[in-house]
Amino acid sequence: MNLNKALKLFGKILLGIFLFFTLIALATIARVDRSPIQEQDFYKQTFQELETKKFPSSMGENWLAGWGKANMTPSEPVALVGYAPRGKYEFVQDSSFVKSILLSNGKQQIAWLNYELLIVHPYLAKAVEEGLKSQFPDLDQLIFTATHTHSGMGGYIPGPLGKFALGGFQQTTVDLMVAKSLEALQNAEKKLDTVSISFRKADAAELVANRFVKDGPTDPFVRQLIFSKKGGEKATLLTYSAHATCLSSKFMGLSGDYPYYLMQEMEANNFDFALFAAGTVGSHRPLPLGNSPELIRQYALSLDSLNRMKMVGFSTDHLALIESGRLDLKLREPHLRISDNLRIRPWLFDYLMGDTNPHLDITRIGNTLLIASSGEISGVFYEKWEKLANQKGLNLIITTFNGGYIGYITPDDLYDEHYHEVRETNWYGPGNGRYFDELISRIIELEKP
Repeated sequence: MNLNKALKLFGKILLGIFLFFTLIALATIARVDRSPIQEQDFYKQTFQELETKKFPSSMGENWLAGWGKANMTPSEPVALVGYAPRGKYEFVQDSSFVKSILLSNGKQQIAWLNYELLIVHPYLAKAVEEGLKSQFPDLDQLIFTATHTHSGMGGYIPGPLGKFALGGFQQTTVDLMVAKSLEALQNAEKKLDTVSISFRKADAAELVANRFVKDGPTDPFVRQLIFSKKGGEKATLLTYSAHATCLSSKFMGLSGDYPYYLMQEMEANNFDFALFAAGTVGSHRPLPLGNSPELIRQYALSLDSLNRMKMVGFSTDHLALIESGRLDLKLREPHLRISDNLRIRPWLFDYLMGDTNPHLDITRIGNTLLIASSGEISGVFYEKWEKLANQKGLNLIITTFNGGYIGYITPDDLYDEHYHEVRETNWYGPGNGRYFDELISRIIELEKP
């Protein structure tokens, strides 16, 4: 073969390679859509649905509540979920529990299920809903929450992402969680009794910080619903906005991080039962003295102490009013970015991530409004929303990981910063900050005082 023929052949090979990778790029990569979110059809459709949606509502004569839990620690180690893939846990630092609170006004019945997990994946949520149907056919609303521990168990997230980054998938693990969820709710039902309900708010600003902006805004408050029986037995559902990331990514034990120790401390002292639901943890980090289990326990003790000593609000829900419903969210096309202005195409995102189940669970309990989100909302929005709620005479509690997961919801002015939360895990931006800000504001505005 002479030199010219060799060069032509080489050129054809290079052209073929170039065309191959060009086709791959065209099939898998698209530009970021920066068109204004308020002009999008999905935005208008979601708000139209909100304006016309009527949630079931009832007024009872009194409150009935019960609470229970079940140990869901696997008999054999499974992979840890949080930070980066770490493999199976090497020891059990803390057992993992599913906890439940069942609440009724005699006409409607709702329940919370809480897991010591990173998230409640839609696959797990659907499996649990199916597993509870026969035993709890009259349940009007089931609200999922998680502690968001980054040292919790995996094995319940299907698909490529679950397999390679989030602890893999074993149906036996899901079956265990379903069985333990049913056990926890059955335990709660056995303890149903008349209760009074109060709302409490405390300032714990010393223990949380903005992850991005030095001395930036935070949501510093612990918020609680407290259920008290006439015999003195008490339970609480509480939220806080600091990520459960006190333990190091190198820690190889199964652990609930600081929420586990906080609930343990509360149950040893002031409450018979404590359920920690992650609040608006987007943009928020904890401020522990170190990352050993001993120092994390100390962080939890400090949080419990501030919660008891620095109360800034308290009220009692006298009216046994329950209003509950679900608002399905329509979103922009997925925007999992690989650079400032390039993203993977929606079909590839859907293949990697699977179902994200975007929705809000909206619940009114007396004069307390609870909103459970599929998005990991940043707490920097909370002050505005809470002021709106207070103007209506309402308390506001926002939780996350409600059986859906759509990534982070952060302020739009951070969208082009090179932070993990606003690049790799802001899945449906740009404009999602404004979208959720206006959406939750409108939900509050539509509530009657």
